[in-house]
Amino acid sequence: MIAIPHKAKQFLLVLAKLLIVAGAFYYLGHQLQATNTLDWTKIANKFSFVSLLGIVSLTMINWILEILKWQNLVSYLHQISFKESMKQTLGSLTASIFTPNRIGEYGAKMLYFDKKDAKKIVLLNLIGNSTQMLVTTFFGVFGLVITGLHLEFFRGNYNEISLIALLLIILLTLAYLFRKREFIYGFTIEKLVTKIKEVPRNIYRSNFQLATMRYLVFSHQFYFLLLLFGVSISYPTALATLFVMYFIASIVPTIHLMDVVIKGSVAVFLFAKLGVNEWVIVSITFLMWLFNLVIPVVMGSFFVMRFKPKAIV
Repeated sequence: MIAIPHKAKQFLLVLAKLLIVAGAFYYLGHQLQATNTLDWTKIANKFSFVSLLGIVSLTMINWILEILKWQNLVSYLHQISFKESMKQTLGSLTASIFTPNRIGEYGAKMLYFDKKDAKKIVLLNLIGNSTQMLVTTFFGVFGLVITGLHLEFFRGNYNEISLIALLLIILLTLAYLFRKREFIYGFTIEKLVTKIKEVPRNIYRSNFQLATMRYLVFSHQFYFLLLLFGVSISYPTALATLFVMYFIASIVPTIHLMDVVIKGSVAVFLFAKLGVNEWVIVSITFLMWLFNLVIPVVMGSFFVMRFKPKAIV
């Protein structure tokens, strides 16, 4: 096996960093250009200083909770500071925006730790993402029940019935894979369950609590934007609809950058049934994407550029 010189490794690392950051900014810029039909003056007029500060504060809380989630999970192996957890969380976010369903995050976070801990880091990241998905599914099913029974979203419309059928097929497929013990990130289901049981319960408890708080924070951020844009629907109706939107959007395979398109399409479809103007929903969805993805990715780019893997340090 040919050994790569130390300086060559450093050069390749710098090149990789530049490509990741340049690619992230290129895709973000491309997505921003696609929104040139939005009336920015009209959007800006919806905000006062206090309301803007409130929305930004919710973004900060959202990502603080995500950083605390990772710090809590990693404590199973190592105690890391909040600052270090922030570097790893935002840096891996930037590195994973090109990959379907943030799968690149698994590899990115492994680079911050010794090679011997690689599989454990993958496992912890899987636990973190699975817990967030579990919370999304729980609230999503609750939202489906509320909207189906009281808002008549799915009565007499074959398109909506087909959508529910598709969701059931996906869930049944996942159940089949579980029975067949397929490999997931290098683990069989049987081995995965064994490893999961080794993680202390207090870590799971804290992780679930943080995931639930994070879900409620960004759901209410969307709700507050609805209020700022003058949407007059009741709080329970708005929250139930948002729960359904996040659930449907979460099970559609996509790259992280396209969340704005997926969530926007689902949100327009659902809120149109409540008589909400399409322009309002598109604008709010874009603002959620801007605050909760673009800003963290820009911050993460700084950490990517400063990253030094243990093998080179």
